[in-house]
Amino acid sequence: MIKHIVMFRLKETDKTVYENALEAKERFNDVIANVKELKKGEVVINSKDADQSNYTISLLCDFETIEDLNAYQVHPAHIAFGKFIGTIKTDRACIDYEY
Repeated sequence: MIKHIVMFRLKETDKTVYENALEAKERFNDVIANVKELKKGEVVINSKDADQSNYTISLLCDFETIEDLNAYQVHPAHIAFGKFIGTIKTDRACIDYEY
């Protein structure tokens, strides 16, 4: 199995950082629903009471193989999410590991 963890630090736009995080979570749920290679997906948002220098949102994804992860990367639902998140992120960190 492959665990794919991505963290984003979001910025304020015409919406607050938290509102942008909620929209990102909603949009990523579309990715979870439509990418068959994604065996499990979860979106978590940094607590409003936690240190705000933390990353804002994290995507936790499970794939059976690295080939499935690669297929997810080019899936139209993931590409659409990437275009959206690109407009509201300031930083990104990612790790992929086998477990």
